[in-house]
Amino acid sequence: MATTNYTIKAQEALQETFNLARSRGNPEVLPSHLLVSLLEQPEGLAPRLVAKVGAPLPALLAEAKRDLDRLPQVEGGAEPQLSRDFRQVMETAAKLAPQFQDQFVSVEHLFMALTLVRGSSAQEILSRYGITKDTLLAALQEVRGSHRVTDDNPEAKYEALKQYSRDLTELARAGKLDPVIGRDEEIRRVMQVLTRRTKNNPVLLGEPGVGKTAIAEGLAQRIATGDVPEVLKNRRIVALDMGALIAGTKYRGEFEDRLKAVIKEVVDSQGEVILFIDEIHTLVGAGAAEGAMDAANLLKPALARGELRCIGATTLTEYRKYIEKDAALERRFQPVIVSEPTVEETIAILRGLKERYEVHHGVRITDGALVAAAQLSHRYITDRYLPDKAIDLIDEAASRLRIEIDSLPTEIDQKERALVKLEIEKRALTKESDPQAQERRAQVEKAIAELSEEIAGMKASWQREKQLIARIRELKERLEALREAAERAEREGDLERAAQLRYGEIPATQKELAQASDQLKAHQQTHGTFLAEEVTEEAVAQVVARWTGIPVAKLLESEKSKLLAMETRLRQRVVGQDEAIRAVSEAVRRARAGLKDPNRPVGSFLFLGPTGVGKTELARALAEFLFDDERAMVRLDMSEYMEKHSVARMIGAPPGYVGHEEGGQLTEAVRRRPYSVVLLDEVEKAHPDVFNVLLQILDDGRLTDGKGRTVDFRNTVIIMTSNIASHIIGSFSEADRERMMAAVEAELKRTFRPEFLNRIDEVLVFHKLSMEHLRQIVRIQLSRLNQLLADRRIHIEADDAALEFLAREGYDPEFGARPLKRTIQRLVQDPLARMILAGEVQDGDTVELTVEDGTLRLHPQLAFAQAS
Repeated sequence: MATTNYTIKAQEALQETFNLARSRGNPEVLPSHLLVSLLEQPEGLAPRLVAKVGAPLPALLAEAKRDLDRLPQVEGGAEPQLSRDFRQVMETAAKLAPQFQDQFVSVEHLFMALTLVRGSSAQEILSRYGITKDTLLAALQEVRGSHRVTDDNPEAKYEALKQYSRDLTELARAGKLDPVIGRDEEIRRVMQVLTRRTKNNPVLLGEPGVGKTAIAEGLAQRIATGDVPEVLKNRRIVALDMGALIAGTKYRGEFEDRLKAVIKEVVDSQGEVILFIDEIHTLVGAGAAEGAMDAANLLKPALARGELRCIGATTLTEYRKYIEKDAALERRFQPVIVSEPTVEETIAILRGLKERYEVHHGVRITDGALVAAAQLSHRYITDRYLPDKAIDLIDEAASRLRIEIDSLPTEIDQKERALVKLEIEKRALTKESDPQAQERRAQVEKAIAELSEEIAGMKASWQREKQLIARIRELKERLEALREAAERAEREGDLERAAQLRYGEIPATQKELAQASDQLKAHQQTHGTFLAEEVTEEAVAQVVARWTGIPVAKLLESEKSKLLAMETRLRQRVVGQDEAIRAVSEAVRRARAGLKDPNRPVGSFLFLGPTGVGKTELARALAEFLFDDERAMVRLDMSEYMEKHSVARMIGAPPGYVGHEEGGQLTEAVRRRPYSVVLLDEVEKAHPDVFNVLLQILDDGRLTDGKGRTVDFRNTVIIMTSNIASHIIGSFSEADRERMMAAVEAELKRTFRPEFLNRIDEVLVFHKLSMEHLRQIVRIQLSRLNQLLADRRIHIEADDAALEFLAREGYDPEFGARPLKRTIQRLVQDPLARMILAGEVQDGDTVELTVEDGTLRLHPQLAFAQAS
């Protein structure tokens, strides 16, 4: 049977019909086989027509399959033959196509032919479900509209708007959209543009996450409630799904066909449909193959004539990049700028969304958490925009709490682990027969009984608490559904149902909710609480800390004591520089107590002094103190930035230059780790243009990189080291400090510009190291050496004479502590390495350092000798 003038879907249905008859072993192909094939066709037209008629598809399909089950089956027979009824269906379908002015026989012709061939079981089944030629024609008019079958794939164009879009107005009526708070001015502006006679196409321009899509949803909600001018009443806002439109368009022309079908439906609606295209810049170039038109060019004629009203949404950057380039497209749109809301407006938005998130996660969200989300996200998450980032914070904090509610509480988990240990001990003791073991076993059994009873009580209390929280969540969901139903009833004019809900079911549910909340409070007061069921400021702060690495949560007691003892911790690594340690510690404490200037770095310091006195070491020690890792430090050797063009290495090359995509060494490092210590070593060696970049960091706490992104430096500690004036510092004694500082300041003014010096918080002078300082450094260096040897359990011990000897040998006032490090390497590490390789020092041995005849000696104390 030739199927050349059949559409692709019709051919697939016929092929499936033959396969079905063959697989069932039926000798003839009947109309019932075709009916089952059409109803089971994926993304087929027949199920849509059945739904439009109002017949139940599952019941219809089940009855059609039962009819097939009654047919005779032949095993190993020949290919099934076409029955007389089936041939009649095919002939009828072929006659129907010209009557519909169609060039191809399509699925709808085959389906309608099944209702016209009298006497077949398929026709009887369809008529029982009310599917006749007349009902199908009415349904087909809804689905097809004025479309004609002029190619072999017409189904893609039927109800194109329904297939490739979402009806926002319908979703608003069903209560599926989140409430839109504020944005009244922007929504009013959109309505003004939409009601123009021509070029009535607003495009919403704003940064990602400021609420462009929400404005379109807000307008849909206003249309749903009738809160719009008369011109916009009974209109539908339909969001175009570009992904669905492009997906599956294998051959050239398919995309254009689909888009033309969508445009035709919108134009035919005569203004009833307003198209919303999110990310409208994706239209430019979409679907354009060689020599083909893109989506934007297909839209232009309808937009210009005013036949198609469209709301677009895109970012300012994408608008400039794609839409502004095409002047013919740009002139058809009227920009509506959507600015980022303020912190206060964001708090109002969060309060409006709060109930939705409470119902979804089944937790309570405190008002303090909403305020904290808006304030903390605004201050610490600088690469995203309000209200999106604040909403995400609340969402994640609530989701985290929900997971904790569903997990076993830590207290019960710890008790169960203790019980497992006791059970293991009991099993081990059953093998022992001595009296002590028996006595211990009795004690263990008693402990097991007590612990089991305690765990059972805790679990019962936890389960009850969990049940009450689940009940509260269920009641909140019911309350939300009842409110939506009441709004729907009011819109539809069913005032009796609305009154029943508003004054009957909703108050009753609210009363139940209040009772359940009271029961939960009473239970928690009596039995204690295992589950935190409300999102607090602290929970939001923890999420911010996890996202950014910035510790914004409330100070724990352990951290408070750590910060108060910060000087002591830093002195364990940096010797003899108490003033510098104090200044850095005070800056960190101010920041953690919330007293620092919010628009400047935590602290900016210029460390001056001769080489080897601990300037770089203090920066490392600070990084280790704050992050438990001295590598958590952004270090730039400014001697590498001596050329004018090296500024580009710091902030990234400008567009068009090699390396633009890589970003800057300083900006990228801080963007990835916004809470860090930034060390600019030997800053005086940098080119003067580099200082222009530093001015912005020191004053505003931010820097714009080569890609135009703003990098936040407000949570960094900026430390610059310099050897300037080191000869002056060395020539004055401690007693003559004031004269020394005056001379140092004069030298700094000669080297650096006043605007640079004026922006530094504190200039700190590092003093030369004394012999006493050197002794302390020897102890620190030997302690580090012991850490290196810890995995081999080799330990070094030095008496006072050895410490004095090493300090004296390594003392060089001009070069500071660096010669001492080389001395320890020469006198301790090198001989020790030879002894380890020669086998004189074994794992677990102790090596004693002593001075004999003016020479440092290493004496290994063997581990077995010590043990004896």
